[in-house]
Amino acid sequence: MKKLLTAALLLAALLNASAQEKEVKTGWNFGVLPCATYSVDNGLQYGAFGDIYNYGDGNTYPDPLHKISWEVSHFTKGKTRLYLAYDSKYLIPNMRLNASVTYVNDPMFNFWGFNGTQALQNYDLWGNHGTAINYYGMSRKMFRALANVQGRLAEHLNWAAGMNFWHWDIGDMRDSGFTTEQGGDNKIYYNKGVTLYKRYQEIGAIKASEVNGGNALELNAGLVYDSRDIEAAPNHGIWAEAYLNSNVIGQRYMKACVYFRNYIDIPIHIKAGDPVFAYRLAWQQTIAGETPFYMIQNVPLLVQRNMISEGFGSSNTIRGIRENRILTEGFAWLNAELRVKLVNFKLANQFFYIAVNPFFDAGVVTKEYRPEFFRNAASQFDPKLILLGEDAKIYDPAKKGDIVYSAGAGLKVAMNQNFIVSVELAKCLYKPLDAGMWLGIGINYQF
Repeated sequence: MKKLLTAALLLAALLNASAQEKEVKTGWNFGVLPCATYSVDNGLQYGAFGDIYNYGDGNTYPDPLHKISWEVSHFTKGKTRLYLAYDSKYLIPNMRLNASVTYVNDPMFNFWGFNGTQALQNYDLWGNHGTAINYYGMSRKMFRALANVQGRLAEHLNWAAGMNFWHWDIGDMRDSGFTTEQGGDNKIYYNKGVTLYKRYQEIGAIKASEVNGGNALELNAGLVYDSRDIEAAPNHGIWAEAYLNSNVIGQRYMKACVYFRNYIDIPIHIKAGDPVFAYRLAWQQTIAGETPFYMIQNVPLLVQRNMISEGFGSSNTIRGIRENRILTEGFAWLNAELRVKLVNFKLANQFFYIAVNPFFDAGVVTKEYRPEFFRNAASQFDPKLILLGEDAKIYDPAKKGDIVYSAGAGLKVAMNQNFIVSVELAKCLYKPLDAGMWLGIGINYQF
């Protein structure tokens, strides 16, 4: 788990936990932890991550004057992540600046197909069950640099604008742990000629100009309404965004993005703090042009709460399904959860609380991605799978419009109301996308 050492200290501190004094932090504060997570998608993670906060004289606490986030980590399935971010509402007077640089090298990236429920999954072809071919394997390198600013128009209302640059290098899977020939028992093999990535190229759903990746320079502009009392874990308030996101180089497109988040205080008056009911209604959709294949998984956000904001699935949108499981031009989703603080206490001159958050997520495709390439019945199959004795159907248009939903619960450990370690367990309740229990370990509430 991501916080083994600190968790042990917290458990010991619970024996002496008492009512928390008025919380005020000043100066610089550091949160550094080892990466020790595990996920079905990426395997065991190791490395380090952390946040650096500057509270100045404490007048802005619990919001910091400046926040720096970073991560250096590697996963046993090959992925490497490097991340550095800065966020401040005080560096530039009356403006907020959010900037980050990210590099991800994933030699065994999972590509599940287009349009979510219509893209059929067969986890026996994923390379985790005895003798199997990794049918969903490909590789991906990503570099991203972004900068977003906000300025005040009225109380709680801001204008927002920003720029995001992306470079993608994609191709066949590059992982030495897989053989390219079928072996004996418990042997996983990979054949770059028999993959979903290859099949989509053959039918034209992935264009020749996109096969190896490309560049994108996205510009965004819109409005933000924010009346939250605390940003990291609000007790009450609304956080809403509406903006346009447009690529201005290479293959042009424009997306509309609308996010509405509401945090409602429940006046039960538990000693550790009132429970909070939080929900998010979200929609994003391409309204002009067409998104290139290498950008279809992107979930544009003005303020990055996590290192990666992409894909419908995993920890960013619909918890309980695989990363990037739903790739489409338009998607709407709901997240709803009850946040209950169990206890708060002081340890090593730091303020802590422990909370739980049972949740429910749901989503639906609102605009398909390149459905014309799957109207021919022949394109809904991969004939090479028949030769392997596998079910050859890879796409089912009849599942268009199906709603995906999941449920689960999480545990949160927060330091100084900002540095929040999150552990969440979820189950997909839409059976065609169910892949067993999903575990997510990271930082921050999802929204």
